[in-house]
Amino acid sequence: MTVTVLLFASYAESLGTSSLTLDLPEGSLVEDALSRVRARSESALPPKPLVAVNQVYARVTDGLRTGDELAIIPPVAGG
Repeated sequence: MTVTVLLFASYAESLGTSSLTLDLPEGSLVEDALSRVRARSESALPPKPLVAVNQVYARVTDGLRTGDELAIIPPVAGG
């Protein structure tokens, strides 16, 4: 199955792109996609990043389907 990964801010800078297309086995979880992204740059992602699937916050144990859009959201600070 094919999943699009969206990267923002420091994550996009670390990986040199704002999006990736991943080919994953059927039945893959969010954590499987995160592992693939980490393999491209160990320092790019924290152990438990905030994620969303198809614009809805998700857990790393949630399943993915072909065509899903996985956003990896960096921490936001401000005040």
